[in-house]
Amino acid sequence: MSAANKIQPLADRVVVKALEEAEQMRGGLYIPDTAKEKPQEGEIVAVGPGKVNDDGGRSPMEVKPGDRVLYGKYSGTEVTVDGDEYLILRESDVLAIVN
Repeated sequence: MSAANKIQPLADRVVVKALEEAEQMRGGLYIPDTAKEKPQEGEIVAVGPGKVNDDGGRSPMEVKPGDRVLYGKYSGTEVTVDGDEYLILRESDVLAIVN
């Protein structure tokens, strides 16, 4: 069972699986995991139904499961489900969709 089946975000929230950056070697030195920055690119695995408007309707979500997105460095809340790490954040914290 995937996270999309176990985590259902509410309102305008999305669940993102962070994409690991390829290990880089600079000047002949490997950068240890503790010195690397937190990934800022991920894949949407689940989306909420959208934010409720003042008139009671819902605003449609601009992202969908499978989209690769960029998000703010310190955005959202980290959660772990069955040993896999995910990030839950508001759609407004998504900066861009990567094509």
